[in-house]
Order: sequence, then structure tokens, then C-alpha cells
Amino acid sequence: MQKRHLNRIQYFNEQRESTQKYVIPYIQRHKKLDENCRVLEIGCGEGGNLYPFAEVGCQCYGVEIQQKQINNAVEYYRKTSIKKQITFLCQNIYDTTPQQLDGKFDVIFLRDVIEHIPNQEKFMDFLKDFLLPDGVVFFAFPPWHNPFGGHQQICKSKFLSHLPYFHLLPQKLYKYILQKSGEGTGLLNIRLTGISIARFERILKTENYRILEKTSWLFNPNYQVKYGLPPTKVWKIFQIPYLQDFYTTAMYYVIENRCSPCATLREVVSNS
Repeated sequence: MQKRHLNRIQYFNEQRESTQKYVIPYIQRHKKLDENCRVLEIGCGEGGNLYPFAEVGCQCYGVEIQQKQINNAVEYYRKTSIKKQITFLCQNIYDTTPQQLDGKFDVIFLRDVIEHIPNQEKFMDFLKDFLLPDGVVFFAFPPWHNPFGGHQQICKSKFLSHLPYFHLLPQKLYKYILQKSGEGTGLLNIRLTGISIARFERILKTENYRILEKTSWLFNPNYQVKYGLPPTKVWKIFQIPYLQDFYTTAMYYVIENRCSPCATLREVVSNS
């Protein structure tokens, strides 16, 4: 399982295919994606998720903190016909301004990233500076309590990479197991930033975001590309607060800033 994360071109292509099949249609229900649309991906890695947005004409920007991944992204796009539609910036998002990215965005995109970002309340407020008044934000993330919410699939140990729920052990025991298995500190960092469904939605409410659509996935759409498992939603009857975190492998959200004039108008219309 962990070898997939070492093969970066394979990972790039899997992201590209999965986003094209499942994320693009999800966002298009709320926002038109064309040559007039500016898209920002935060935590873009090699930029595989941005490829389908560029294919439909969007002007795309990717921010990533790891220089090696940015180098890979530049190399992967170098010979493509859409390379001029994508700009990459290697920088911590907290050190970035909209001016560095030529302005604000119609769509901001975070896929499997919010669970790695510290101080998520601050981040959600910070995000508004990059969002146009009628813009939307897409989030996809694994709830912390799901079988592999600790990202143990990236463990060097084959046994640990296939062991569900062990990230939920008491912290001292969890740390001991990781150290004895020769794992780095990355998984411990994820323990500090992993996020539950309830906490994510509390942050949205506190920071005045409105949920336009959300989906709970029993089988993450990524699994279709990676493992041949069909995307499967959690039945509504099983969307039980707190409990669903243990079997929901991914959450999808499209949100907007409730305080923007466009969002206020839409809310008035929908309630009339």
C-alpha cells in the first residue's frame, strides 16, 4: 500500500483521473468551470488534481510547501499543452498573499490537505482573503477516526500500513509503536491536526461559511482509481453524529463565505 505514495508519477495520474471523474462534476453543480474561472489548489503536491481544471480552460494556481513536489510538478507539465495555464508557488500558504497569485479566486480546492494544516480555525478565516465574493471552496478529507484516518497507509512497515484504527491508541502507546517500527514524526504530526466531521462543521459555522453540498463516502471515490472499489456513499440512516466518523472514509464539501454579498443574496432567494 505504501509503495503507491513513493511512485509520484503514478500518484499524479491517479489524482488527475479521480478529480476528472468525481471532483469536477461535484464542483460544477455550484460553479461554472471555464476559461473565465480562476482556481487555486492549496497543498497541490505535483499538481495532478489541477490537470482536469486546466483541461476545461481554467487558469490554475498551485501552492505547495515541499520544493521537491513543485520540481516534480514543473517536470510533469513541461511537455503538456496546458502548461501555460498553471502556475506553481513553493511557499507556506500562511506566508502567501493574493497579490502573489495575481488576485482572488472563483474556486479554492483542498483535497486531503485540511487534516495536515495547523490552527484550522485561523486558516478558515485566512482563506476568505483569497476568495472572490461569488467564489466557492471544495474540501475533501478523511475524518480522523476512520480506519486509516491516521494516514498509516504511508508507513514503511507493511503490517502497520494495513492496520486499521491503530492511530486511535493512546498517544504514548501510539508513539512507542511508531518509534519501534522506525517510522518518522509525520504520523505524530497528523495526530495533532487530524479533524473530525463535527469539528470541521463547527469551524465552518464559527467562521460564517455556508455548506452548499456535502457527501459522506463509505468508499472514497479515490478507491475506484486505486483499488477498483466503486464509490459508495454512507446511507443517510447511518450518518449518525460522531459514530459515522469511524466508517466514513472521506467527506466532500462545497462551501461559500456566508458574509459575501452574493452568498447573502442566494440565501435570501433560497429561503423565500
